[in-house]
Amino acid sequence: MEKLIYLDNAATTALRPEVFESMKPYFMENYSNPNSVYTFAQQSRNAVEEARKTIAGLIGAQPKEIYFTGGGSEGDNWAIKGCAQALSSKGKHIITSKIEHHAVLHTCEYLEKQGFEVTYLDVDEYGVIRLDELEQAIRPDTILISIMFANNEIGTIEPVREIGAIAKKHGVLFHTDAVQAFGHVPIDVDELNIDMLSASAHKFYGPKGVGFSYMRNSVKLGAFIHGGAQERARRGGTSNVPGIVGMGRAAQIAASDMEEAGRKVAAIRDHLIERVLNEIPYARLNGHPADRLPNNANFCFRFIEGESLLIMLDQKGICASSGSACTSGSLDPSHVLLAIGLPHEIAHGSLRLTLSEETTMEDVDYVADSLKAVVERLRSMSPLYEDFVKNQK
Repeated sequence: MEKLIYLDNAATTALRPEVFESMKPYFMENYSNPNSVYTFAQQSRNAVEEARKTIAGLIGAQPKEIYFTGGGSEGDNWAIKGCAQALSSKGKHIITSKIEHHAVLHTCEYLEKQGFEVTYLDVDEYGVIRLDELEQAIRPDTILISIMFANNEIGTIEPVREIGAIAKKHGVLFHTDAVQAFGHVPIDVDELNIDMLSASAHKFYGPKGVGFSYMRNSVKLGAFIHGGAQERARRGGTSNVPGIVGMGRAAQIAASDMEEAGRKVAAIRDHLIERVLNEIPYARLNGHPADRLPNNANFCFRFIEGESLLIMLDQKGICASSGSACTSGSLDPSHVLLAIGLPHEIAHGSLRLTLSEETTMEDVDYVADSLKAVVERLRSMSPLYEDFVKNQK
């Protein structure tokens, strides 16, 4: 492939070279198990604890409140299932939203089969939960509110501070899936009243297969993985030292240039959005126009099927994703797009473009030009579009 423009950074990011360099010694030189007692293990143990301190400092937490995991899905499962197990004597009611990542939604569905009740909050046309509906949904037996920090599809940032304040007011634990947000927007767990938080390294230019969970000291959840004393006996299993070191370094770099990088990426994203909306008829931007992740642009194109759009963009060297997912031969539109009120026929024509710090104006201009050509070609093959245009005249 002569040209490659990667605009699927919400799915995963490239590993930073500096991060890779920081990880290398822990594969073949300092390969010891950090939980061993001999001197050789001290280097690995120190590296793990240094990463813990770094991550804790970036969110205003204490190191002992950071637990290393295998990624965001594990963190979501731990927070939700852990609360259900620890607090079931108090109540069996959980509140979440209809636009959560499936790591949250499927976990809640699992708990419903175990006798728990789950309230799935609606969102407005931008994907924002309504705070009054959240507060009204709280019951005496509510034990957990789990609302994502920022949506992985449409990029909308939720009113996390207000959600946390409502949870605190009613004595309910608040968990947020911050997989898309950590490393891209500032987070302070005390200011935002967050009790638990999940994050994943590969969303902020770190390695895959490693993440972290923040749990406030006052949150007393049991062990999620039994089998060892690692992570203060709450998450057994040998520590992924290279991954943890890499995640700590990636977090450190992300925090150091977050403001400048965010401005740069948002400016390029806005240029892309402007071109698409101005130059492609019947295109729609999904998500909040202002309160959104700096790298996210999500569109719907009427009379277009998302999978065909992705295939033709791929032929032009553009990596993107769609809200439509082809599973076992059946095409289902994104649950997020349906939740914000889009009809099936429009939700099917969705496209998510998520930029990186390496994305240039030239890249997005090429994408905009290519997108115009692809949409025009696909619509030329649509009898529905032809009839629509005739009726518009």
